[in-house]
Parts: sequence; C-alpha cells; structure tokens
Amino acid sequence: QVQLVESGGGLVQPGGSLTLSCVASGFDFSAWGLSWVRQAPGKALEWVSTITRAGHEVHADLVKGRFTISRDNAKNTLYLQMNNLNSEDTAVYFCEKDEVRGQGTQVTVSS
Repeated sequence: QVQLVESGGGLVQPGGSLTLSCVASGFDFSAWGLSWVRQAPGKALEWVSTITRAGHEVHADLVKGRFTISRDNAKNTLYLQMNNLNSEDTAVYFCEKDEVRGQGTQVTVSS
C-alpha cells in the first residue's frame, strides 16, 4: 500500500529556510507526479507545489519564487525547499500522491 512519511519541519524565524522530505513506498515512485499541500490552523487544505514525473515544477502563486520542489527517484524521496518563509507559511505540510497523504510535518514561522 502507498506510504508517505514527511519530515524536516520545525520552528524557523521569518526570512529563514527549511527543507522538507517525504519518503515514499508502495508504488512506482518515478511513474507519478507528486505534490505538497498544507493546512494552516483553522483553514482548509491548500495546494502548494507539484512536480511531474518528468520533473517539471508548478507552484501556487503564494510560494512561487520562494519554494522549490524536487525529487530523487533513486531514493524514492520528494523534497520541498522553502526560502524566505513568513508567518503565512505556518502550517502542517503533507506530501500527496493521488489524494493519499502522509501524517504531515509541522512548520512554524515565528520570531
């Protein structure tokens, strides 16, 4: 079965950076487009970024120019490099494959 395990979250100051990782198993990782989504307290789930199986990136306007999504097919791992973070980026971040998500990793941006 599909398993997605996120890590790398934490507390960071405004303007700081974090890199999230998602280790996947249970499917042919290289054959699928994958996404990062997030959920802020009291808000709905929000799409952040997607990478196609060919490696093309698409980002939500709110994170464009600040976030980079990448993948290492040899390691079955998806990444999200987040730069210039602000308080609006505070959320639980999930990697997603075909509407299946992991348990998430908390990102808190605060001084």
